[in-house]
Amino acid sequence: MDRRRVGTSLYAGFLFGVLGFVAWISGQPFIFPSLGPSAFVLAFERHGGRNRTYRMVGAHLVGGVAGLLAHELLAPGVAFAAASPDLSAEGLRLAASGVLSLVLTSWGMIATDMKHPPACATTLIVSLGLLSEPVEVAIIVASTAILVETHTNVLRLFERVVGGLSRPTTAGEEAESTE
Repeated sequence: MDRRRVGTSLYAGFLFGVLGFVAWISGQPFIFPSLGPSAFVLAFERHGGRNRTYRMVGAHLVGGVAGLLAHELLAPGVAFAAASPDLSAEGLRLAASGVLSLVLTSWGMIATDMKHPPACATTLIVSLGLLSEPVEVAIIVASTAILVETHTNVLRLFERVVGGLSRPTTAGEEAESTE
């Protein structure tokens, strides 16, 4: 059995489990589909550096705000349903909201150097009315921050217990660690 496969799977589950626990005790949507890929990225590429984790939170913020803006402009009060009538005005408004949010999120992530593809799913979750209240967008950002902080603290604890990590570093990583 491949150790990395097992370790990555269990660690991604642990990271998402922390958010599940927060969702359970708070009754708020601290877990949502686009955080699964974010947890996987952290678990698979454990040592991506502080810049990557800041980008992850920033990208979900960009996606949440872009989705909220698109939803409020084009489809306020409308939410995606499993089945909507053909050629309905609500369906058109939601589709337009989704397109606009994806354009805004893509532009925003590139403009701010906060590129993290799962944030494109976040923007659709918001723009399609699934989590489209400002407080829900704040929870999305807080949830991402909790995910990243949990990951950071686990790595710190691991380094303390094990006594450092044996992995090659590049000049870019060394410069990043001195910031």
